[in-house]
Amino acid sequence: MAHHHHHHHHYQATSEGRLTRAFAWGIGLNLVFVVLEVLVGFATGSLALLSDAGHNISDVGSLAISFFALRLARRRATNVYSYGFGKVTIWASVFNGLVLMLAMGGIGYEAVRRLAEPPQIPGFTVALVAGVGILINAFTAWLFHRDKDADLNVRGAYLHLAADAAVSAGVVVAGLLMQWTGWAWLDPALSFIILAVIVWSTWGLLRESFRLALDGVPPKITPADVREAARNLPGIVDIHHLHIWAMSTMGNALTAHLVLKDGFPPEQISALKVQFRHTLEHLDIQHATLETEYESDECLNRECG
Repeated sequence: MAHHHHHHHHYQATSEGRLTRAFAWGIGLNLVFVVLEVLVGFATGSLALLSDAGHNISDVGSLAISFFALRLARRRATNVYSYGFGKVTIWASVFNGLVLMLAMGGIGYEAVRRLAEPPQIPGFTVALVAGVGILINAFTAWLFHRDKDADLNVRGAYLHLAADAAVSAGVVVAGLLMQWTGWAWLDPALSFIILAVIVWSTWGLLRESFRLALDGVPPKITPADVREAARNLPGIVDIHHLHIWAMSTMGNALTAHLVLKDGFPPEQISALKVQFRHTLEHLDIQHATLETEYESDECLNRECG
């Protein structure tokens, strides 16, 4: 068991260093790219570039918020915040999603206005800038790829960047088409596609973030599995008062009452708890507070039910 914990901490340390580098690169490169997109977007009048820049600046913001949240989450618990600051990572996720949705509303409005009378835009320049975007976004998304399943914020960052790379690819194609065909309507039309992609990916993230913010059971965990795991241990008849929630986007907690067979030796209870906690770690629950009682205890008949 001790070995297991040591390994986990070692992984955390290496992944922390890796994530810090990933965030630094991601924020830096994307900021440079946003400046480039805004300058060229205004110079050429391309809404596709400006909407992509709007989307990218919200990405920089969300990367910065996620990074800040991850740092804050590692601070130790205090007398006031006895759980520590892990919840910040969940609220950061909610905030990111809401900000993106707002940004998309503004771009949608402008795209509708432009479809009526699309301005002529130098497609080749637009394609060139977007090409740079593919490289930057694909590279930064790759930096987050390894840790994306371990944390909701990292997954959010990864999804954003991967979606950005796809969007930039679309802008390249549209830019070249505009250059060759002179179809000016492609620019606002593309903005709509960008919007659809972003709203779709953000919605899933928002739903999951709200669920965690309201102390819902984290998506990868099912109470039925926890019940089954408890009942499979010798000595445990039932489990009730079961609550499972996320303490951060990386750590989950559980409280429960374990009902023991009458006559289960009291001196073996703590070993049983250790065994159950170990099982819970495999179900991605790191912190468990467990109470025990016997089948014939009053608790069952009265309030616990």
